[in-house]
Amino acid sequence: MTDEYEIFEKKCRAIQKANKKLLEGFREWMKAKGLGEATVKKHAQNTDFYINHCLLYDDPPKSAAEGVSGLDYFLGYWFIRKAMWASESSIRENTTSLKKFYTYMKETGQVGDDDLAELREEIREGLPEWLETVRRYDDPSIDIEDVW
Repeated sequence: MTDEYEIFEKKCRAIQKANKKLLEGFREWMKAKGLGEATVKKHAQNTDFYINHCLLYDDPPKSAAEGVSGLDYFLGYWFIRKAMWASESSIRENTTSLKKFYTYMKETGQVGDDDLAELREEIREGLPEWLETVRRYDDPSIDIEDVW
């Protein structure tokens, strides 16, 4: 058991190291696009939560590139359950941050055009349901079993 956990932790550390570089590049890319410091910070924080927490939560942990297709799980379930600040506005904010992040990854050759197109489609199709799910989750009159 310990060996499996150590292997998992080692994979997570390697991904986190790569993610640190990705986030630094993402910040520089946003600054070059003319975004203000507060906006850059918010998008980087949102992205960090996704790539360094959600994607590393399960076994096997996933790289940021592998996470390009995981937004439905993240914004429709994981984020709502794990982030105390989950709300309609934070879900919308995260969609913007992650679209920007994966646009950066596409422009730097780390994900393909099809990956980005599918991510945008996943957001377009999933956003109404994610917003409805967070409303149900926050509604004290709805049993938690009826949220999903």
